[in-house]
Amino acid sequence: MFFYFEFKTWLTMMRLINKESNKEKRRKLFKLVGVKTPLRAIGHSVCFLLDVILFPKLWFINVKEPVFIIGHARSGTTLAHRLMSGDERFSVFRYYELLLPSLLQKKFVRMIAWLDKCYLGERLEKRLEAWETRKFGPTQHIHKMGLTIPEEDDLMYMSSCASGFWATKLPYMDSLDFFHIDQRSAKERSKMMRFYRNCVRRQLYINGDNKIHLSKNPTYCGRVGALIEAFPDARFVLLYRNPYETIPSLLKLLHVSWKLQGNTSQSIQNSTRVMINLSYESYLHPLTVLERYPSTRFAIIEYSSLISAPKATMEAVYSDLDIPITTKFATFLDAAQEKSRKHESTHTYSLAEFGLDDHEIYNQLAPLFTRFNWPQPQPCVDSKEQVNV
Repeated sequence: MFFYFEFKTWLTMMRLINKESNKEKRRKLFKLVGVKTPLRAIGHSVCFLLDVILFPKLWFINVKEPVFIIGHARSGTTLAHRLMSGDERFSVFRYYELLLPSLLQKKFVRMIAWLDKCYLGERLEKRLEAWETRKFGPTQHIHKMGLTIPEEDDLMYMSSCASGFWATKLPYMDSLDFFHIDQRSAKERSKMMRFYRNCVRRQLYINGDNKIHLSKNPTYCGRVGALIEAFPDARFVLLYRNPYETIPSLLKLLHVSWKLQGNTSQSIQNSTRVMINLSYESYLHPLTVLERYPSTRFAIIEYSSLISAPKATMEAVYSDLDIPITTKFATFLDAAQEKSRKHESTHTYSLAEFGLDDHEIYNQLAPLFTRFNWPQPQPCVDSKEQVNV
């Protein structure tokens, strides 16, 4: 029931920040990592202790058959998550609930929201909407975020210095590893997952202990084994999309964030290469782990089918996970199906922009190209060849 904090990672962050050549950037990062983050962790720790005193029912909340949606970032995990969130049998974390993980904090926010709606004419809500525009504006066209929108569970580790979201603020990916949780010691995995389970229990307490926890996290591709250890009855939904689209899309999102913070081109270049290698692991590691756990239920979604036929795709997923579809959720899927016909992507990304070419990606992920019938790269033509006319 205690709050989780990775002191070793925090010390590494502080050491890396101390090497920053930009004094203003170093000052801001020291304030964020060296002051704000520990203070938040202390505040969360106090609230966590109060939770078990003020809410004794928490001791009896069990997490049963959670569903984890995983896949490379930009592969459709968000869409799948929001579709399944339409099923009222599931419980999800909203953005603000991940930043405030204790029960006491969640209940306090809900009380303030009620007071604002009933007595303050929603003035606080309007101010928060303005803050959301400033906070998320630069990347909203790539990934829509908001305080009350369901978001990735991994965000709960932000104050623990263990969240992959730190990659957007600290481009030291060659020195910080938030991905390879399955490769950590059994003791480290146990501590991290015990904290996660306790956070999920708190969310079920407030959403309903009869509900099923639903999670989506691209970074969890590197901790499938740890999740199964912590939740032996867990079920998984794996998303796959052509990596020619997902990898540059993720890198574009990260580059926007890194450049806005004034990071050097060298640090961005180093982190970019690390993220590319992690992308390959994100595609390959989940299936490798699941092969070792034949009793674990999982479903696979290829992105194009999710976009073109969301209802049929979800019906297949529910069948693979052995979850019956209710009449109400079927109606929700009908509406989603109608909306999907109006979907049109407006984003294009270049591999060359990030020092990539299609042959490198294909060589790393060739079995998946064959499995999902993704277009293969054209054979390289020797520039020395002469064409006779």
